[in-house]
Amino acid sequence: MTEFLTIGEPLVVLVAQEIDLPLEQVQHFTKYVAGAELNVAIGLARLGHQALYLSEVGDDPFGNFIIDEADKAGIDTSLLTKTLSAATGFYIKQNVSHGDPQVAYFRKNSAASQLTAFDIDSVSTDRIKIAHLSGIFPALSKTALETFKTLNTKLNADHVLTVFDTNLRPALWQDEEQMIQTINCLAKESQIILPGINEGEILTGSRSPEQIADFYLSQSELTHTVIVKLGAEGAFVKTKSSEPFMVRGFKVKKIVDTVGAGDGFAVGLESALLEGKSLHEAVVRACAVGALAVQNQGDNDGYPTPDQLREFYQRNGVL
Repeated sequence: MTEFLTIGEPLVVLVAQEIDLPLEQVQHFTKYVAGAELNVAIGLARLGHQALYLSEVGDDPFGNFIIDEADKAGIDTSLLTKTLSAATGFYIKQNVSHGDPQVAYFRKNSAASQLTAFDIDSVSTDRIKIAHLSGIFPALSKTALETFKTLNTKLNADHVLTVFDTNLRPALWQDEEQMIQTINCLAKESQIILPGINEGEILTGSRSPEQIADFYLSQSELTHTVIVKLGAEGAFVKTKSSEPFMVRGFKVKKIVDTVGAGDGFAVGLESALLEGKSLHEAVVRACAVGALAVQNQGDNDGYPTPDQLREFYQRNGVL
């Protein structure tokens, strides 16, 4: 039974095989699927939840690869369509021994950016319990922004729990002012907000997790929970109806790739909420999946199965 929905831009990522070389010097790459929202759908499916992914790819080898990989992952691809009028977006990523990798995107006017509000008409929310939304898709184009708003309005009208990951991508916006104004406006329409601490500082002008949370809780009657992601330190959680709390992060032996950690956080949170776990338990799982993600190459290769999650909990003393 499909219980989870997300909309986004699927991408192919070509990851350098050579370590610590500038991208222009790399000769060999390994191909993976990527895209923040697709990462989340893959993670949910890996934990046993039926995820519906709404998007569009080009009728090209990269698009076919994405659809094949999504099918293999167990994602509902009935709303993942192909078009002849645009190509599938992709990017190349550096392989580094430490720090964040260099990336170069090739996604302008991608197939996903051309999804229209008309495409939302075919979406049924009858069995959807949670919808994952992010700040990336509405940044792709004016069309994508309107499509995002149409879907968000439909989800709220149908009483679906909406989770909004701010996911800032400055390069996709006209300027920082437009990005801040639009993302904060979109956040008003979701019930749970997931800003990172660095994103929160850009969006609210404060680096205090509690002040970031207060900003989003006060700007909308709809928003009832804000979870500020603090990286290795864990997460700060505040709701309108209970005392705020911290969840500590998990220590990892080696960070291989930080890309996909934030999406892994959403995977952990939303999968636990779908299973009826408490908010505290859900944030603990969010931190756990994020920690697993950074220990693996590829944007979503580190997301666990239920058995792998149980093993991680046992190793880290989580009851």
